[in-house]
Amino acid sequence: MRSKYSAGARLERLPIAGFHRYVVWILAFAFFFELGDLNTLGYTAPAVEKAWHLKLTDIGNLTSWSFAGMFLGATLVGYISDLIGRKKSLITTVLIYSVFSLLNAFAMNLAEFSITRFLTGFGLSAMTVVGITYISEVFPAKKRGTYQGLIMTVGLAGIPITSFVSRLLIPVATWGWRLVFVWGALGFICALLAIRMKESPRWLENRGRFDDANRVTDEIEAIVSKEKGTLSEPVEEVKAVVAKKGWGELFSKRYGGRTVVLLLLWILQTLGFYGFVSWVPTLLVAHGFSLVHSLTWSFVMSIGAVPGAFIAYLFSDKIDRKWLVAIFAILIAGCGLIYGLTFNTAMIMVFGFLVNMFIQTFAPLLYAYTPELYPTEVRNSGSGLTYGAGRLFNIANGFIVPAIYGAAHHYSNVFIYIAACWLLLSVITFAFGPRTKGRALEIVSASEGTVSA
Repeated sequence: MRSKYSAGARLERLPIAGFHRYVVWILAFAFFFELGDLNTLGYTAPAVEKAWHLKLTDIGNLTSWSFAGMFLGATLVGYISDLIGRKKSLITTVLIYSVFSLLNAFAMNLAEFSITRFLTGFGLSAMTVVGITYISEVFPAKKRGTYQGLIMTVGLAGIPITSFVSRLLIPVATWGWRLVFVWGALGFICALLAIRMKESPRWLENRGRFDDANRVTDEIEAIVSKEKGTLSEPVEEVKAVVAKKGWGELFSKRYGGRTVVLLLLWILQTLGFYGFVSWVPTLLVAHGFSLVHSLTWSFVMSIGAVPGAFIAYLFSDKIDRKWLVAIFAILIAGCGLIYGLTFNTAMIMVFGFLVNMFIQTFAPLLYAYTPELYPTEVRNSGSGLTYGAGRLFNIANGFIVPAIYGAAHHYSNVFIYIAACWLLLSVITFAFGPRTKGRALEIVSASEGTVSA
């Protein structure tokens, strides 16, 4: 039976309770290993390069295979999730990235490693897209960005911890790098815990499954009311719409402009983000620093990820995400440029720390911002396409970074390129990014245009 109120209206007025906290911890756990595994290639690349006598261009090709998998995973599973649901998609994608992370440890040559990294990337990006969409659909608008930031604060601890694990394991033996991928496979535990999660009522309602949507929302309300007492009456703002639209809607008159803006933001973010994170250890070694020093400095710098996400947790719902995205892009560009122009050890660590911190403040903001701009029927498709496009374009980094470095054998030029990506992203966001602060998903989706008022 269809409820008097839409699932969105019922979910929007709920206070944060045990249901939401369970979602936070499950997704934080998933992101912990997803984000850690996402960075393992950057930490292990110097050791793999040495063990297999690879060239810098070989590492670039390997990175490209990883991002090709990310593109396919984000776009394909983003679309599939709009068809089969968020919960099934989340469990499946976590299992995919965990299994293939383990298989990375058994690769015997560059060809096998390229295949396993491709399939690991498929699962990693697919899980990210499903995760950020699920957060946007079950948390109320006034807390959506805050809890995206909290999830990422916990999840991003996976980066420095994985960096520390790499620092311990890689120097142990010539095959020590393989153990880092075994560590990354532990994410499969999240798939087991996610079985207890609820399907998104917004998605169920959008597919015309009103009885299921009503039942799941009743279950969520019962969990919340048991902890918080009697719930307030929902305030209906926009009636639920049953629609089964595909990718074509992303380029319709209503949403086409937003799609173009998000495509540019994700492409530039990915080029800037992975241009720094994936290449810093390898470039430090290529510039004459030892492998142990490179890994040690990478670990120190990666610690900045956790306070960075915590900054997003504190401010995401207090200032419109449009402005925060643009401001932090400028901060990343400035700190990254200073990092690339200095060879003083202390300066390298300080500004490397700041770049990592601000990048991981930026990430939860864009993760929360992206699904807000689409309606439920294409929310995961839109998030997957734009996120995936960024990963696809990062294949170019596998050729651009070695080419820029090789032209003058001076890695400062690489960081000038990275800073330019972040500055352009900021300009586009300032000029064309829609505002979303405190608006229910249905309200944001229904508003016209891409230029904020």
